[in-house]
Amino acid sequence: MNVLIVYAHPEAQSLNGALKDFTVSHLQAAGHQVQVSDLYAMQWKAAFDADDIVGGPQGQRFDASRDSQYAYANGLQSADIAAEQDKLRWADMVIFQFPLWWFSMPAIMKGWFDRVYAYGFGYGVGEHSDARWGDRYGEGTLAGKRAMLVVTTGGWESHYSARGINGPIDDILFPIQHGLLFYPGFAVLPPLVIYRTSRMDQARYASVQQELAQRLDRLATMAPIPYRAQNHGDYLIPALTLKEDVAAGQSGFAAHRM
Repeated sequence: MNVLIVYAHPEAQSLNGALKDFTVSHLQAAGHQVQVSDLYAMQWKAAFDADDIVGGPQGQRFDASRDSQYAYANGLQSADIAAEQDKLRWADMVIFQFPLWWFSMPAIMKGWFDRVYAYGFGYGVGEHSDARWGDRYGEGTLAGKRAMLVVTTGGWESHYSARGINGPIDDILFPIQHGLLFYPGFAVLPPLVIYRTSRMDQARYASVQQELAQRLDRLATMAPIPYRAQNHGDYLIPALTLKEDVAAGQSGFAAHRM
């Protein structure tokens, strides 16, 4: 299996750095091919702007969608964007590893999505009609590939429980897993969330490492999160709301899981 790790942490000698290094060595020992996009080490540019279009914007002002579409279609994207898209085409599995900062990913990783998911690659794909509304949410450029989050947080697991003050971890990660991963077609595996990272001793680290190893050994076989595909009959098109007889009485994020 070809595995891409998109990694965001500024300190190599951190818990995240150790887990990333363990992931690489464990996967390679199992015979997988591995590439790592270490965003801080790469000094990844986070902001998507006119400088990402070779030759500049097409009009008198920069239009993010229009210029992204033009650059992608005509081979005029900046080289770093094109290189990450090539890695995604190569990968069978993508692991996104990051610390949970202010209820989301670090800005540098969000910028990776902003720039790499070009119009025509990450979105704006497929037919828009009364029968379909683009190839997305279960379909798209990255369909057939798998993805998983590895997330660390200083909070306790109870803080992110169903009645925890931070809100359920599945709800916090929903915009990432459903919006950034399922949208362009990934089959999204359940996340590995490592809590209370400031209380990590050698014994607990060994347990975390073992849990991570077990996850890595099941990348090809673990059942993905059962999100509802957009164009498979559960949603009204073009309203894109669930039909009345689907998940009756439910609302919110949970209604979009089977």
